[in-house]
Amino acid sequence: MTETLTDTVVPEYPMERSAACPFSPPPVELELTEVKPLSRVRIWDGSTPWLITGYETGRELFADSRVSVDDRKTGFPHWNEHMLSTVDKRPRSVFTSDAEEHTRFRRMLSKPFTFKRVEGLRSAIQKVTDECIDAVLAGPQPADLVTALALPVPTVVISEMLGVPYEDHEFFQETANAGLARYAAADAMQKGAMSLHQYLIDLVKQKQANPAEDAVSDLAERVTAGEISVKEAAQLGTGLLIAGHETTANMIGIGILALLENPEQADLLRNTDDPKLIANAVEELMRYLSIIQNGQRRIALDDIEIAGETIKAGEGIILDLAPENWDPAMFPQPDKLDLARENAGQQLGFGYGRHQCVGQQLARAEMQIVFHTLLRRIPTLKLAIPFDEVPFKHDRLAYGVYSLPCTW
Repeated sequence: MTETLTDTVVPEYPMERSAACPFSPPPVELELTEVKPLSRVRIWDGSTPWLITGYETGRELFADSRVSVDDRKTGFPHWNEHMLSTVDKRPRSVFTSDAEEHTRFRRMLSKPFTFKRVEGLRSAIQKVTDECIDAVLAGPQPADLVTALALPVPTVVISEMLGVPYEDHEFFQETANAGLARYAAADAMQKGAMSLHQYLIDLVKQKQANPAEDAVSDLAERVTAGEISVKEAAQLGTGLLIAGHETTANMIGIGILALLENPEQADLLRNTDDPKLIANAVEELMRYLSIIQNGQRRIALDDIEIAGETIKAGEGIILDLAPENWDPAMFPQPDKLDLARENAGQQLGFGYGRHQCVGQQLARAEMQIVFHTLLRRIPTLKLAIPFDEVPFKHDRLAYGVYSLPCTW
């Protein structure tokens, strides 16, 4: 495609999913992938960044050092008006920095999320999961599994990991969610984002005075040592807080629905004790559902020749995980949920390369435990409303379901 594109040939982004198949990426994105792995799209501000929908092209660009996450650069394809209007007010963080600066931030965050630390949390995750399911079984039917299971499990776990008092979880759920609307206007989101940031600033200061064995105390220690500012520590903590509960909660909610809609696959997971199959099932659900709706945003630092096109320096790039994870060249019959799929572990749901999700081991452990335990403990679980009445989160940055009423 050339610079002379007209409105008629540049599709608007983000694109709508099909009501007939709400688990599928938007049909237009799948059609684009059939033609070529990258195309121009038009976003909210009228700019026309490159949308990457092919698996191999996406993976290549995720790993390319000429591709930047620095959202202060002119031409960066911001998610919405709010993200653009607050770009100079936000301190740098692991999410918006490159190269050495990124490595420095990531090192600060990696300690609580190592494989060993997360494995040590499995018994705590199992306990929270069982308590939530106990409450569901003891309560009325139908039960909403979003509020009763999908939200509380990751919320409790990330609260404990970060050292956020659990009694504050309602506050941060509300304020974190305010910033995640798909088409959010600037002023509507400003208040929630600022109050959450202030909360984390206060918490960092508390942990400086009274440190404990948690992630915010780790950050507070680095503030005391002069490595980062209080504001930088709060920004990193805020990012982890939101990423640590919002995305996993959405994956659990919509993942339960996908399993209920694929009873043979649910049986396969319910009837196994093989940790490898349980782990693979979560990878396949991540591939099949890919819940980040508006893509991973980047900007080219230099001209990049890829897949027969040239992405010029200063042009925006949107790496959309959903169509990449449904690329038939990589995943045959992508519309089929196959928990035993041999290459499910190559899904890009957590990103790829140096910016891949820092909390992915925690998310994996939570999903492995929740899906398997729920299917085992409530084998007769079923949807309490017709499938076409399930309220999907078409208007959020993280896809999922607003509620999931179930009976058994």
